[in-house]
Amino acid sequence: MSITLHKGDLPDGLTFTGSVAVDSETLGLNINRDKLCLVQLSAGDDTAHIVQLDRSRYDAPNLRALMADQNVTKIFHYARFDVAVMQRYLGVVTTPIYCTKIASKLVRTYTDRHGLKDLARELAGVELSKQQQSSDWGADNLSEAQLAYAASDVLHLHKLKTALDAMLEREGRLEIAKACFAFLPIRASLDLAGWAEEDIFAH
Repeated sequence: MSITLHKGDLPDGLTFTGSVAVDSETLGLNINRDKLCLVQLSAGDDTAHIVQLDRSRYDAPNLRALMADQNVTKIFHYARFDVAVMQRYLGVVTTPIYCTKIASKLVRTYTDRHGLKDLARELAGVELSKQQQSSDWGADNLSEAQLAYAASDVLHLHKLKTALDAMLEREGRLEIAKACFAFLPIRASLDLAGWAEEDIFAH
């Protein structure tokens, strides 16, 4: 595993083609209160790029351009949160999207365990440590353990997508999955606008 830390933005010249695994770290789970601190990226090649954002400016044009690039699919686990928090702090609508959590819920109906740790264990044979999940991501100097944790959240998403795609195809649910993924930016906008808990589709 190789980890590269970038301060403020992705460097000029670093490109991703086809798809990129993405995750984020924030100061908490309240999107409007807890600021975005890190965005992690991987091309699925055992290399992670971690962008430590300047929370006073969020001036990251290269990262924003990647998130909006229609030629690069962004693979998330629980995209709803990451897409909303990047829309809130980076001012970018992320598309196109693939969400391994939604895919899992559509095909792994034999379990209620759809966390990244559970998916990685079953579909990739990897044990992920969540020891650093609750830590200070706003620190100026991140520890090696924090960086390793942040990287682990993106290093296996390509493999999970491959496995989940095969299951979606097998069960005839690929098209409904794609429709769910396409709706995620709207779902994120609803969260940001105050409809996080209310089901507007309910009677």
